[in-house]
Amino acid sequence: MRPIERALRGAKNDLQLHALGVFSVAVAFLCLCATLLAVVNVDHARERWASFGRASVYLTRGANGEQVGAIERALKASEGVTAVRHVSPEDARKDVAEVGKDPVIDALPAEAFPESLEVSVQKDVRPERLEQLATELRSLPAVEGVETYSGWSDRIQSLLAGAVTAAGMLALIVLAAVVSVVSSTIRLSLQRRKIEVEVMKLVGATDGYVREPFVIEGAAQGALGASFAIIVLGALYLVVRSHLDQRLVALFGAAPAFLPWPLVLLMVALGALLGAVAAFLSLRRFVSP
Repeated sequence: MRPIERALRGAKNDLQLHALGVFSVAVAFLCLCATLLAVVNVDHARERWASFGRASVYLTRGANGEQVGAIERALKASEGVTAVRHVSPEDARKDVAEVGKDPVIDALPAEAFPESLEVSVQKDVRPERLEQLATELRSLPAVEGVETYSGWSDRIQSLLAGAVTAAGMLALIVLAAVVSVVSSTIRLSLQRRKIEVEVMKLVGATDGYVREPFVIEGAAQGALGASFAIIVLGALYLVVRSHLDQRLVALFGAAPAFLPWPLVLLMVALGALLGAVAAFLSLRRFVSP
């Protein structure tokens, strides 16, 4: 009988035991995958803010057309600036209302929104050059403030570093949990099939022949647990995304993303590998020459 057939027969006989093992592995992987999902979305936000390539120049209420035109011409002539867009208070109100779909915002007068110049710059412009340009603009009497968005990139970078550290620590915990769960499950399964194993040994079965179905069962537990965790996380992701406020999407510039397929496959492969290793190690004390 082939190893896979023997593994299927053994899993069928200990179905409840293996189901409990799969569930425990799934809980561990769900925690890890949820953390990785947070890391993926934080990294997307970091890339978005790091490559923002623009600055907002907010004008004072008393700025006249001549002052605004002079600033606009000077910006267009500046090194690294690719485009300058004048946003009137009415334009700003329309932009916010279109994204937010909020009746309260729709009811606000145009005067409640600031007049600005939206400056697009080349992506390879150094942050120091952008900050220098912002400093020069802030000194003009018609300019109330300048936002370069560099601070947001630094904050998200710090948040990403913390998330990656947390994911690494959680990965170690998941590794220990999966090895412990699968090892315990395989040892219990071996005890239930102790007579069968002893008979195989008496008729000359090698240790490798005896281990094969148990190692396959361990790998299956790990892979199924990781797959189940990803399915549950995907369902939760869809629920959260369907209830996500579009104003938050506008703030971050992109909708939340799920785990990329290479990472999903890596999680399933990791589960299978951990399960197989845990099963193999758990049998060393019980199956020996």
